[in-house]
Formats: sequence, C-alpha cells, structure tokens
Amino acid sequence: MLKTEICTIFGIEYPIFQGGMAWIANANLAAAVSNAGGLGIISAMNADGDWLRAEIKKVKTLTSKPFGVNVMLMSPFVDEIARIVVEEQVPVVTTGAGNPAKFIPAWLAAKIKVVPVVPSVSLAKLMERAGATAVITEGGESGGHVGDLTTLVLVPQVSDAVQIPVIAAGGIGDGRGVAACLLLGASGVQLGTRFLLANECEIHANYKQKLLKASDISTIVTGKRLGHPVRALKTTMTRKFFAQEFDSNISNDELELLGAGALRKAVQEGSEVDGCFMSGQIVGMLKKEESAKEIITSLMLETRAALEGAAKWLK
Repeated sequence: MLKTEICTIFGIEYPIFQGGMAWIANANLAAAVSNAGGLGIISAMNADGDWLRAEIKKVKTLTSKPFGVNVMLMSPFVDEIARIVVEEQVPVVTTGAGNPAKFIPAWLAAKIKVVPVVPSVSLAKLMERAGATAVITEGGESGGHVGDLTTLVLVPQVSDAVQIPVIAAGGIGDGRGVAACLLLGASGVQLGTRFLLANECEIHANYKQKLLKASDISTIVTGKRLGHPVRALKTTMTRKFFAQEFDSNISNDELELLGAGALRKAVQEGSEVDGCFMSGQIVGMLKKEESAKEIITSLMLETRAALEGAAKWLK
C-alpha cells in the first residue's frame, strides 16, 4: 500500500509505530501491532528489569516480527533497563523524558536501532550527532507528557535540520493526518491514542468508554507548574489538579502527590475520581474499538486516498 524508508530500515510492512504508553503498551499490544505490519513497542515506564525482561520474552512468543522497547530516561531503573534491552537483543529502542546520549554507544554496538523522541530541532540535531537511527518528533497535540510546539510546525523544521528519518507523532488520528505528516517531511508516524481502542489494548473498559464519548474539546493539560505538562481527558481528577496548580497555598510536593499513580488508576481501575485518562487531541475522531490490524489497514487506505486527493490540485 505505502512504503517509505522507515519500512526498509526497521523491517516493517507499514510506516507506523505504536507509542510506548506507560501502563498500556505491554507485550500483547506490541505483538498485535507488529503482527499487523507496524512496529509494536513495549513501555518500560518505571518498571524494574524483571518485569521488562518477562514482557520481552513474552512478545517474542507472540510475534516473529520486529518490535521495540520505550525507555523512560527518568526511571529509577533506567541503567538496568538500558542493559536488559542489550541482553535481550531488542531490535529497536525509543526513548523519552530526557537525553539518551550516554546509552546510545552501547545500544548501537549491540546493533539496536535507536529512535529518541524529540520536542525540538536542537535535540534532534544532538541525537543525530550521537548516532540515532531516526527521531520521533512529537507535537503538543499528543496525549501524556507534551511539549510546547505543535506537530505542524515541528515536523518540517526537524525534517529540514537533520539527515536521518523523521517519524511524526501527536495529533494523528487517521490517514489524512498520516498523509499530512508525510507531506511535511516525515517518513513515518507514531500513534498512541488511536491504539487505545485496539481490541488488544488491555486498558479498563471505563477508559475506552470515556474515549468513545469524548469530543474535540475533551482534553486538558495539567502539570505546567511542575515543569512536565500532561494532556489527558477532563475528569474530576484533572479538573481538580488544574485548579490547584493556581493555588499558592499548595506546595509542589502536595501537587505531585495529588497526581501520583493517577494513570495506573485509570488504566487498571477505570477510576473517574482518581484516574488520569491520558489522551491526545484526536480523541474526538475515535469511533469504535477494532483490532490493531483493522486500525493499520484503514490508516493505510485512508492515507493513500488522501495523497491521491491532494494530487488532484496539481492537474
């Protein structure tokens, strides 16, 4: 249907990465995406090495296709995680929440393809010099931890600044979004929110129902005061957190405590009082739950149609 250099480099059928979402992106989801022709990714999040090793071994029993692990650089177990991806011969590593430069030489020596998530041109250039295989440029439309720049302005600027492939993320919900990112200079895309409604995604039923009921204005960004803003659905918890960010009588430590464990409570318990249901701004585009294969197939068909539709303007 549609092949770019990303497909050749990573050995995948379609230029689609699945986001490494904490508490969500496990071996089952990663295997489903990889089996459907994309690149499935396990999130190492703040888990210890034993948990990650078990998930890696599990995904290898579920797929023979390439997969990846997302390394959260602020994890207290990051050094252990960095070693385990080498020991377990993980094909691809994506990184978030920091600069992975100190780990890159060992990963490259192990023939791991390294793809950092970058929020700016300067970090993209730094990662290219460090030997990154590609970079993921993630705009603030995405769910979870977000930056200030939008995908629309970030992708073309990074594409112009580096020679390595660029993978776009943030605000991509259908084939029109994929086509737009390709036209902006990206060689592929990473999707998170869209895969929350994959049949193989094991989040709580309440989480999926909230996504299906959401509209275009259903998300909110909290945590700016703490220096690490997060986009999620508007709920009792996120509205309370947002209001208390502006309360000078509440310390940063108290604010951090308010959000502690909120994502886990959403994913595992479906709590609408204490849970943080992370979601990107494309949530209003989500219509139904379907398999990872159906998601990727429809994305590719829509992308082709969008590109063919754009070409008519040249006639």
